[in-house]
Amino acid sequence: MFAAYASRIDRDHPLNGLELGERPAPVARPGWTTVSVRAASLNHHDLWSLRGVGLAEDKLPMILGCDAAGIDEDGNEVVLHSVIGQTGHGVGPEEPRSILTERYQGTFAEQVTVPSWNVLPKPKELTFEQAACLPTAWLTAYRMLFTNAGVRPGDSVLVQGAGGGVATAAIVLGRAAGLRIYATSRDEAKRKRAVELGAIEAYEPGARLPQRVDAVIETVGAATWSHSVKSLRPGGTLVISGATSGDRPSHAELTRIFFLELKIVGSTMGSKDELEDLLAFCATTGVRPVIDEVLPLDRAREGFERLAAGDQFGKIVLTCS
Repeated sequence: MFAAYASRIDRDHPLNGLELGERPAPVARPGWTTVSVRAASLNHHDLWSLRGVGLAEDKLPMILGCDAAGIDEDGNEVVLHSVIGQTGHGVGPEEPRSILTERYQGTFAEQVTVPSWNVLPKPKELTFEQAACLPTAWLTAYRMLFTNAGVRPGDSVLVQGAGGGVATAAIVLGRAAGLRIYATSRDEAKRKRAVELGAIEAYEPGARLPQRVDAVIETVGAATWSHSVKSLRPGGTLVISGATSGDRPSHAELTRIFFLELKIVGSTMGSKDELEDLLAFCATTGVRPVIDEVLPLDRAREGFERLAAGDQFGKIVLTCS
């Protein structure tokens, strides 16, 4: 079957390890099911995999891709929960929790196999392309906002790095939930788009906000960390799920954190139940993932290049016929 996969690790030039071509079809195993992929979306996780983060060289070649929607063995339209390792559901207790592409072949292929427990019905209101955007970036944003930040309608939230998949999802979901959203981006066009999607205002990174916020959604890391901490009200919550600009900020702002009793919460992906809730939220409210571009799988390299350059706003989706 045709696939986009990591053939080698290159930490400095990750796209050098990306290959497009034939790979073996999935092999049946007890408790697992094979899904024919209709759409899969890119995440920064895929670029990090090509750098060897979370992907060991002895696992190569590895088909990339965490997210997918498609057709299961019984002809049902389904969405995949990409966190593998729930004990008793397709893996043994000795196998640690992991995301697709770390230990198991991913979704950028004509077929993918996952534990049957990881398959959820796709709401009829969502297209395959829309549903394929949800299991990683949108689920991460959903958990950050509604589980870990604990915000309620009317609360204020700063979203750093508008344009990225998680940040874009946080803006759209937050707006739909009645939150007052502020956003930042280095790019003027992305700031304008953030406002169109529901942010009250969008600013250049580091700009002073009109008020201190109840929570910050942080995925950028070192470049925005100080601004995130300074933007919180006393007792506010900073939720971080990524560090695309680096994980060692020059100013940790420790004094401000303890003096104002700020809460720093790490967040990774989300649960199957949260994905089920997110699917229902989108289906019933009319909220839809923001899609930057849809490409056929054989043009996956173009999508990776766009993601690596940071030119996208929203999700890049790959489709299989």
